Amino acid sequence: MKHILKCMSCGDYTLKEKCKCGGKAVTPKPAKYTPEDKYGKYRREAKKDNLIKKGFL
Repeated sequence: MKHILKCMSCGDYTLKEKCKCGGKAVTPKPAKYTPEDKYGKYRREAKKDNLIKKGFL
């Protein structure tokens, strides 16, 4: 069973690993949540840094 993928370059959805624009297609779904998240601290820090760079915080 194939899953829908999203192109990182143009944002189109496809079933192929490579988009028609030539960009790489990845799964648009987030990782599953688990209470024992080992890397949650690092993802939250990266998200906070990204928001600071964009001027939202």
